[in-house]
Amino acid sequence: MGLCLALAGAIALAFPVVLQPAGPGPIDRLALVTRHNVELTRLDPESPLSVGNGEFAFTVDVTGLQTFPEAYDQTIPLGTLSQWGWHTAPNPDAWSIDRFGFTPFESHGRAVGYADIPGERTPEINWLRANPHRLHLGRIGFRLTHADGSAAVPADLAGVRQTLDLWSGVITSRFRFDGEPVDVETVCHPSLDAVSVRVVSPLIATGRLAIEFRFPYGTGQTTAADWTKPAAHTTVLTQPGPGEARFARRLDGDAYHASARWSPVGTLTEAGPHTYVLEAARGTGSFGLTVAFTPAAVAEPLPAFEAASRAARGHWNRFWSTGGAIDLSGSADPRWRELERRIVLSQYLTAIQCAGRFPPQESGLTFNSWEGKFHLEMHWWHAAHFALWGRLPLLERSLGYYDAILPQAKATAARQGYAGARWPKMTSPTGDESPSSVGPFLVWQQPHPIFYAELAWRERRDRATLEKFREVVFDTAEFMASFPVWDAVAQRFVLGPPLNCAQETYPKDRTRNCAFELSYWAWGLQTAQAWRERLGLPRDARWDKVLRGLSAPVVSDGKYLFAETAPDTYSNPRWATDHPSVVAALGMLPGTSVDRDTMARTFDWIWTHWDWPTTWGWDYPMMAMTAARLGKPDLAVDALLMDTPKNVFRTNGHNHQRPGLTIYLPGNGALLYAVAMMAAGWDGAPEGPAPGFPRNGRWQVRREGLKRAP
Repeated sequence: MGLCLALAGAIALAFPVVLQPAGPGPIDRLALVTRHNVELTRLDPESPLSVGNGEFAFTVDVTGLQTFPEAYDQTIPLGTLSQWGWHTAPNPDAWSIDRFGFTPFESHGRAVGYADIPGERTPEINWLRANPHRLHLGRIGFRLTHADGSAAVPADLAGVRQTLDLWSGVITSRFRFDGEPVDVETVCHPSLDAVSVRVVSPLIATGRLAIEFRFPYGTGQTTAADWTKPAAHTTVLTQPGPGEARFARRLDGDAYHASARWSPVGTLTEAGPHTYVLEAARGTGSFGLTVAFTPAAVAEPLPAFEAASRAARGHWNRFWSTGGAIDLSGSADPRWRELERRIVLSQYLTAIQCAGRFPPQESGLTFNSWEGKFHLEMHWWHAAHFALWGRLPLLERSLGYYDAILPQAKATAARQGYAGARWPKMTSPTGDESPSSVGPFLVWQQPHPIFYAELAWRERRDRATLEKFREVVFDTAEFMASFPVWDAVAQRFVLGPPLNCAQETYPKDRTRNCAFELSYWAWGLQTAQAWRERLGLPRDARWDKVLRGLSAPVVSDGKYLFAETAPDTYSNPRWATDHPSVVAALGMLPGTSVDRDTMARTFDWIWTHWDWPTTWGWDYPMMAMTAARLGKPDLAVDALLMDTPKNVFRTNGHNHQRPGLTIYLPGNGALLYAVAMMAAGWDGAPEGPAPGFPRNGRWQVRREGLKRAP
């Protein structure tokens, strides 16, 4: 049995579900969600659980806190990360991307500078890539000690049972230590960047269970925490009253605050550099603790555990009771359970990891990937699905970022001799591009803001939405119209070189006219023209000139070449790797500039010949969307559940990719977009329910609250 199906079978055996008969009437959302509650009976370093609110997340081990972080550091580090918590290391040489030594690339008779890495990484390149980086705000764990005073190790825990109650957003952790029970509830406040816990155990009364706070220095490395530089940062503790503490933190030029409230009253002592231990009063059998992290000091009292727990439960009850839902429990195909599990857990994970003020990094608010920065071409896969699931505001939270960095994006375009705004690839809250041999040459993130704006328009259809996004839409289109170059010989506009396709396998200095990018360019410019018309403005003549003259994707032997400059697309095995992004032209996009029969032949070749282990987690939903639009619903489901290493979804719902990238949220978000489209349909979809699912009598798809895809 393959890895994915074996995992699905193991989960089904471990957590059998009691099903309500599927039929007419509203979906029993409580049953749908809770049959996929996550349960652990051992310390599993591949599946720690998290609580969060989109702006902040706290990842725990089986104790319900971050007690044994070393056991997870090589798999999924236990982070306390936020959207606002970033750190910049000292920059004595005043390095900046604006002063970077851009490498000139020949582009149709003129030199254009790019933030390339042509050879070895210099100190300047390393600093620019790693700064700013997302910061681990602080570790909160138990200090468990044996009767002889020695510290606990993971093997000392017995009777472990940990449950993530999705409907209420509560992690309940139970275990025994030295024969004594410990019960822990962990929640995240929905509107405060705060974690709250309640602990019940006889060990509290004897002083053998205490809470330890530790604060690290910053790093762009995976753990987002450097524990080896205690002299490089400061922590100042004040205690304004009984059961309260304030920690003022400073790391170089950055500062933030942590506040704690506990009950009943206990004793907080400094146990080492940036390390503090909270012990409850002797004789106490339980206590509650709330810890909040904020950019600035706060004077307001923190909510006690009971209040934080009520707020969390209310938030998650509303989340699951509103928006979209898909129930597959009436299906005869045995794969329904695993697909539904992935759908439910992906909704939870993207809500806590991908719904904040900034586009998320691939590993969200759990640990750092790519020095803690986010990738704007991945924003679509992370968050576009919110619009189809009736949760557009969760997408809109991050769209203001494009307004914020618009001046920087326009400066980048101007420096390269283009109009409008050129959006970066690997970036941070600053909007600065990061040096890379790949990222600065990608362009498929450029139309994304137009797509997001169109999703918002489809939902709201009002003047306010048009005005809200018009500047970003128009400046994006301005760049898109100025980037193609007129080929006087061939009498057409061409994209590149230099250019990196979304399939990052072609030489950037020689690549021209990637099929997907051409299709997205045409869709984006046409949609921007529609925005002008909705606003009562005339069509832009320059945009129309590019639209009329833009190159078409090249066809060879009845199939689309992935790039015009790769005539050996189907004969050279090296091209059948990485993202099969050509199919996104009819799948992610509605396919207005491609031929369906040609795409069908292209899809069939890819399905049979692609090197699937080299792909990434969003490639399988991308294939599923194309299969659905081509009228191949059986293959759409097969693509979503393809048995291949990077399509594994761990017990906690995270999409695993490889060592070092053990969670990959674009895979979760892409799955949600694809299944929403398959269930609710798309513009021009065949009539009938769930047009993207097989009509073989083995799939029963009940849906509520979903929107049609473009």
